This record gives sequence, C-alpha cells and structure tokens, in this order.
Amino acid sequence: MLSVTRLRFLREVAYRGSFSAAAEALSYTQSAVSQQIATLEGEAGMALLERHPRGVSLTAAGQTLVGHAEGILARLEAADAALAAIAGLRGGRLRMASFPTAGATLMPLAIATFRSSYPDVELMLAEGEPEEIAPRLRAGELDLALLFEFAGETFLEQDMTRLELLEDPMFLALPRDHRLAGRDALRLGDLAEEPWVQTSRTSPCARHVVRSAHAAGFEPKVSFESDDYQTVQGLVAAGVGVALIPELALSVVREDIVIRALSPTPPVRQVIAAAPAGARLVPAATTMLGVLERAAARLKSPGLPAA
Repeated sequence: MLSVTRLRFLREVAYRGSFSAAAEALSYTQSAVSQQIATLEGEAGMALLERHPRGVSLTAAGQTLVGHAEGILARLEAADAALAAIAGLRGGRLRMASFPTAGATLMPLAIATFRSSYPDVELMLAEGEPEEIAPRLRAGELDLALLFEFAGETFLEQDMTRLELLEDPMFLALPRDHRLAGRDALRLGDLAEEPWVQTSRTSPCARHVVRSAHAAGFEPKVSFESDDYQTVQGLVAAGVGVALIPELALSVVREDIVIRALSPTPPVRQVIAAAPAGARLVPAATTMLGVLERAAARLKSPGLPAA
C-alpha cells in the first residue's frame, strides 16, 4: 500500500519543481526527500519523476498519482480539521435522549446553556423511557442519555459514565374534594382502599408504585393507566383515582387537584446522566455532563410543589 506521507512528498516536489525547494518547504534535507521519492517509486513499481539538471518533472505515472494524491490528502486534511473542531467543540454533533419529564424540565435548561457557548455543535434529542433509551446508549446510537432509577434497579452497565443529577420524589395527587385532601401529609396505607391511576404496568414508575404499596401492606387497585402525566392529573381531577406523580412532572399542576407529601418518606427516583466511558465518550458529551449538573442544581428546590 502506498504511503500517505510519501504522497505528500511527491505532491510537494511536483509543485516546487525540485528536490531542494520541496526539502526547504517540508523542513527536511534534500537527501531525505530524494530517498522518500525513491521509496515511493519502489512501492509504485515505476518511475514517477524525470530528473533534469535544473529540476524534475512528472512522468505520466507521476501525474496520475499526484492527481489521486490531491483527493486523498484533501480528505485527510478535512478529517483532521473535523476532528480538531470536535475536540474544540467547534463542530460535530451530540446525540442525546431523555425520558419525557426531564425532557420538559431539565434538558431545555441544559440545551439553552450549551448552545449559547457552543453554537456550532449540532444537538439531537430523542425521547423515550429508560428501558428504551439504555439499550440505544449501549449500542452506540446515542452519546448521552438522561435516565431515572429507583433503589435496587439499574439500566446501566459498569462500563458507562454515570452522573447522579438529582432526586425526584413522588407526591400524592388527589381530587380537590377528596376526603383526605385537607391533610398536609399522608401515609401510603391511608390510600389502601382507593382506586389508583398509574403509568403502564411494565414501566419503572408503575412497578415501584406497586412495590411501595406492597411494603405498605396492600395491593393497589389500578383503575386506569397512562404514560402522560398531564392525562394522569386529568383522571385524578375527574375522580377516576389517586396517583403518585414525580416532582419533575408537577411543573404544571391543575387547579382541581391537590398535591400532598407522603410520610414518613416518599418513593424517590434518581435522575442520572449516562454516557459511554473511555474512548467512546465524545468531547461534547463530557461538556454537556457538566452543563446538566449545573442545570440540575438550579432545579433542586426543597419543598412541596404548588397544589
């Protein structure tokens, strides 16, 4: 296979018209340039230059090879420039995904901050639940993902970069005229006889609601399922059931429901930013992890969401 380095030497000699001029431009000795061209001619199996007393000229084979070398070297130089741009966050792209409630709250803050500093990096955002996003991250389809986990449950493998951003507690949503709406805090067992509205039963949140109910000594009677928390709020308002809703999904609360804390401690999901580790971690993802950490700090605010 022909050497790219020696192709550069041939191109320079062809442009300069002599070994001495090429050597000066390349900061090599004339003998080193001559040796590189001789080696390249050996690799090609034919003469590439005609030597004259006052310089050199290309043979037909040399002209053909220089023509190809132009395209090869131009593409390599473009690749070098693109890599330098990615490393300096002056180009490239960052493929991200988020679960919906973080996509509506945490991710917009981070994207706005990132784009103000690195406008030339293309940002791509997909949406999905953790069980959908995590396999895509492992497969290399994504550079960064926002996930959530409950205690004892993880979607990540050991070779992933993991950054815990914030805790997202779950609150109880009741119709405003519910018999327990006047209490400031409730125990989960107080709702043992109530119908429940929850996300689809295979989702991590629904599974954890069921685990929490079992720990409180009852089997929740699920009356309706929806993966849209605004729909869940609407069903609660209509009296279809009560629900546990994470704080990130309570940025907007209907006037006809009330939100109450669970005592002594609520179920909590951990919001996590994840990215590939090692060489697969792209520079833009490293920077975005820091941006997400700062955005999460802005979102952290102790206390109950407005009812």
